[in-house]
Formats: sequence, structure tokens, C-alpha cells
Amino acid sequence: MPNTTYHGRRAAFIENGDLCVTVLTEGGHIAEILDKRSGINPLWIPPWPSIEPSTYDPKKHPEYGAASDARLLAGIMGHNLCLDIFGGPSDEEFAAGMMPHGEGSAVSYEISETDRQLTMRAHLQLAQILFQRQIVLINQVLRITESVESLCAFDRPIGWTQHVTLGPPFLERGITQFRAAAGRSMVFESAFGNSAYFKTGAEFNWPAAPRLDGGVADLQVFNNASVSSGYTAHLMDPGSEHAFFAAYSPVFHLTFGYVWKRADFPWMGIWEENHSRTNTPWNGRTLTRGMEFGVSPMPESRREMTDRGRLFDVPTCRWLPAKSRVEVEYCALVRRTDSIPESLTWPV
Repeated sequence: MPNTTYHGRRAAFIENGDLCVTVLTEGGHIAEILDKRSGINPLWIPPWPSIEPSTYDPKKHPEYGAASDARLLAGIMGHNLCLDIFGGPSDEEFAAGMMPHGEGSAVSYEISETDRQLTMRAHLQLAQILFQRQIVLINQVLRITESVESLCAFDRPIGWTQHVTLGPPFLERGITQFRAAAGRSMVFESAFGNSAYFKTGAEFNWPAAPRLDGGVADLQVFNNASVSSGYTAHLMDPGSEHAFFAAYSPVFHLTFGYVWKRADFPWMGIWEENHSRTNTPWNGRTLTRGMEFGVSPMPESRREMTDRGRLFDVPTCRWLPAKSRVEVEYCALVRRTDSIPESLTWPV
């Protein structure tokens, strides 16, 4: 049962001497991974008021916009789950109740808490999926196990992405540093946002992303422009059993990152929103970077995901067998460091 509130939302938390981890009852977002020594939560808290998705009404809440993502934006926070799509729904799916990134970001979760462990369960009725996430807190590490169980009598392709989003004060323009076990990469195939600066559809090797002006952007340092936007997709190193990303704040001497099994999530997308979106609820106020690892490289519709099929000869979705259950495991960690580590290893 929820045992606290967080930014006005029903929530549950676990803590130890190093970290406090808070999850939201509706939407299941991991909203906070608070480093107690510095008082910093690296995850993104939107600058607009957050409400429970179940209370969202487009007529009563125009401040979240009129697009298909309004309900998602009304309750989004931190690390949100994208299941069973990573991207927007078709018109027909939206009319049937599906929202961008799937209903997992809006449904209510049953949460149980024991000593430094949270277990979250939800029934995604539209997707016909039973979802469970277990978070175990060990020192400065979160060990996270997720399972997806199909209630359908047929095999099907799904999207499944961990939409980890960083924000201020941890994220700063021209200051925050990044490392990742990434290789072959690609810029989104159309302009992504109002101030896109990457060369559309360009292929490259991490971290040197081609710019529209003919230069190269180093994705290992957050952009220092006053306004910018973009999305790049990255194939994680096929020669490694585990993949990772690390983000480092020189100001707070804090490294934050995730480690996962590459076989589970072979792709990572990097989404940048730097005060470029002027429509509601963004209103030109948002600074954020998503480090989104999953089974798909691009945020796109279900039909586009399956039509794409493969990128760099690697599948762009995962098959969920009929009446079957699949499980993944990954870790999040926060460490006090004097510089950014060049790699992160699976915690033992």
C-alpha cells in the first residue's frame, strides 16, 4: 500500500543509509533515487504540477495540452516504463484508449513493501499483460527485476523500454558528462522537436553525432546551447554481455547510471529537450535528457516498429510468446566519485 506522497502524488518508498527510492502508485514511475549525502535526485521532475492519471480530464486539464500525450505528461516523472509500445499509438489505438508509450505509465499499481524491497504489480488490460517489478535496495545499488506475462493466445511483437530521464539540478548544460557502451548509432529520421540540430537520419559511431551545420556533437557532454532538441539511437556493444550508461555531475561529484543485460535490451535512445518545446505544458521551461534503454531503437508506432524489423541487422522489437512469461534484470546505482568512470560493471 502507498505509504507516502511525493510532489502531491500517492507513492511508496524504501531507504537505507545511502539512498531513498520513491515510486508512484499510479503510473509506476521510479520518481526518485535520492543520494542522501548530496541531497540530489538525478531523475527528472517536470516543472509543471503532477496529477494522478486517473483524475485527468481533457476538458478540466487543458494545461497539459491537447495532443495524445496529454494524459502521460500529466503524471510523468523520472523513470517511466514504455510497454507494450515505445512511441505513439495509431489513431485507432488512441481511440480505443491506448496512450503514447503504453498504458503502463498511467495504470494503478499494487505495491507491497518489505525491508528495503518494493514489489509492484499491474494488469495492463488493453495490452493484455501482467507486469511485475521488484526493486531491492542494497547499499548504493538498486537491483530491479521485471516480468511480463502475456494473457493472449498468440505470439506478438512488443516494445519494452526503460525511459530513464535526467533533470536539474543534476543535469546542467555544458557540464554533465556521459559514458555508454554504445557503438553504431543513428539520428532520428525526421526533425525531432522545434530546435533539432542533428543531421536527420545520419548514421555514425558513438559519441560523434553529425550536426546540421556540418560539425559534430560530442554526446559525452550535455549540449551547452540555450535551446536545442534531438533524438539519437544507439546499438549497445554486441561484444559485451552487459551494457551501461553513466552520467556524472562534476558539481556534485556524483555518478548515476544503469547496467543491464545487452541480450534483454540491445538499444539505447538519447532524447534531448532543452527549452525548445513552447506548447503546454512545456512552455519553454524544460531541461531534460532521456537515456532510454530497451528492445527498440526509435520511438515510433507499433506498425512502424514492426515494419522496420531490423536496424544494423538487429531486431527492433521483442517477441512475447503466447501465454508466456519473460523476465529481465537490471541495476541502477549512485556513487560519489571525483570523475566519471569510463565503464560500469554488473554489481556483485
